[in-house]
Amino acid sequence: MSLVEAYAAMKPKEPLRRFQFKNRETGNKDVQIEIMYSGICHSDIHMAREEWGPGMFPLVPGHEIAGKVTKVGAGVTRFKVGDHVGVGCMVDSCRNCNSCKKGIEQYCDNGATFTYGSKRRGTDEPTYGGYSTQIVADEDFVLKIPANLPLDKAAPLLCAGITTYSPLRQWNVKHGDRVAVVGLGGLGHMAVKIAVAMGAEVTVISRSEKKKADSIRLGARHYINTSEPEAFTKNANQFDFILNTVSAELDLSPFLNLLKLDATMVQVGVPDRPNTVSMISLIGRRRRLGGSLIGGIQETQEMLDFCGKHHISSDIELIPAEKINEAYERVVKGDVKFRFVIDIQSLK
Repeated sequence: MSLVEAYAAMKPKEPLRRFQFKNRETGNKDVQIEIMYSGICHSDIHMAREEWGPGMFPLVPGHEIAGKVTKVGAGVTRFKVGDHVGVGCMVDSCRNCNSCKKGIEQYCDNGATFTYGSKRRGTDEPTYGGYSTQIVADEDFVLKIPANLPLDKAAPLLCAGITTYSPLRQWNVKHGDRVAVVGLGGLGHMAVKIAVAMGAEVTVISRSEKKKADSIRLGARHYINTSEPEAFTKNANQFDFILNTVSAELDLSPFLNLLKLDATMVQVGVPDRPNTVSMISLIGRRRRLGGSLIGGIQETQEMLDFCGKHHISSDIELIPAEKINEAYERVVKGDVKFRFVIDIQSLK
């Protein structure tokens, strides 16, 4: 087993620091990947700080992984040494339940194995994520990154990209639909890019004017500043679909009132305290409130191919590993445009 350099949270709420672990051998259907870049997702912070419940420590976060193949098992058929690949939020599932058979492994009835903070199926061995120099994964959970996408800017597609692509696709957003995106962070800016590429007329909803220029640059046609008087009332009943990417506690009722009759708002942001909602905002216009969790492997590959076709990647700030803790604090403050990505070469 090779010794892997990493950054880890050794205990909840402590700063991350250098860590080493022994990776598993590359099995018959496994792909060994040299990690080049790993995005920082807000969920990494929630997990490292145990804001979503008890975790497994030491914890090596990272599920927005981009790199190149360095070794393949004898039974691997889809990848070869040198391929540009990615690993997202999952590295295994039971493969046998109804969800897995439908290609929605993220909803595995027996629980998906997540890229970090899980135990490898059938063992007590922890999974370690992308804040490290290497990962070994089953080929069925490895994704091909289109050649025209730079790996550093493609890394966030493995979570932020699929998290926003999946609900836009599953709720059949199409050309001409009026779509609103709540929040313009790591998730929100990807939602804008993808919805625009789908042909939607996009509006960004935020709480100040400071993100208006970026919204227009990314392709949004309109902008709603919720701090303005009558921002909600004058835009009521306007949208076919709303994607809420905000991970903060909100009253969802004013946002639901922006939807047309029979329209839907989908939540992908996960706050650490429950949101509130008035049933009148749903009942009055037969509106719907839904949720979505990443995407299955087939859909994630579809998203990557879509992004390759439309030349879509993330707007990033590339950082060395020693700035991870600083980046965490900046993410919490909303001080990033729009995704931190770790240059894993800085770990070597």
